[in-house]
Amino acid sequence: MGLVFLFPGQGSQYVGMGRELAAAFPAARHALAEADAALGRPLSRLLDQGPEEDLRLTWNTQPAILAVSVACLRVLGDVEPLACAGHSLGEYAALVASGALDYADALRTVEQRGRFMQEAVPVGVGSMAAVLGLSPEHLREICEQISRDGHRVQLANDNCPGQAVISGHVAAVEAAVVAAREAGAKRAVPLAVSAPFHCDLMAPAAERLAPVLEGVAIATPRLPVVANVDAAVHGDGPSVARRLVQQVRSPVLWQGCVRKLIELGGSRFVEIGPGKVLTGLMRRIDRDLPAANVEDPASLEAFQKGL
Repeated sequence: MGLVFLFPGQGSQYVGMGRELAAAFPAARHALAEADAALGRPLSRLLDQGPEEDLRLTWNTQPAILAVSVACLRVLGDVEPLACAGHSLGEYAALVASGALDYADALRTVEQRGRFMQEAVPVGVGSMAAVLGLSPEHLREICEQISRDGHRVQLANDNCPGQAVISGHVAAVEAAVVAAREAGAKRAVPLAVSAPFHCDLMAPAAERLAPVLEGVAIATPRLPVVANVDAAVHGDGPSVARRLVQQVRSPVLWQGCVRKLIELGGSRFVEIGPGKVLTGLMRRIDRDLPAANVEDPASLEAFQKGL
């Protein structure tokens, strides 16, 4: 069947995510209750009731999306994919699905990851922007031409053909936006984010995350998990940890990840968790391959009918 699971990252969150699934399935309720116990706080209440401004805080957003993704995964039960991958934060859910990471350990790790990433750069120093209509290679050239000490901008996401994200110092990102428009980008706009993710400004976060991951038991994944940093399959536990540390400050090569999953035999892609961001990207990467999401009872039923 070539079934592949994709797990969403930050930006897919919304108040009420997981609510219908938890109401309908004990397995989902148990997964959210486990998240509350692992973190020692009522994360499930934040998911259900908000407020939205608290859910948007990075150290809340990251465990929240992971919890809902795992709740969806638990409801699916014994369905085993050919392979899986996750976008940024979603890579942790993919590793939980593969048996490499314990769910509770993953929750506590991404809570700290979110805090480290938010604290790495003072508010107002960094920013990100989406660029449509330029190749990643062209965008990298623009970033290299603009960057210098204390004025750096880098490719942060290669999401799909014609869609990328840049990240770095505010003035450098602004200059890159102007240069991208002049180079023929269809659109180049700043993003409303709290920090400049997936660039070298995240180096302090990566340094703080490394000892946390050293203290986490990570097994060799029982099925292929494609890593963001190099679009290659994770190996043993130490290899997983190294790539997760690198991921914080490195571009998310999502288009490459999907191409690798197709190379592995992936022919049907299912986004497990809140939102349909990855489903939309999949259709732009290869519209001939079926893609759908599972996040509520209706989408779950549609998925199960297709098995």
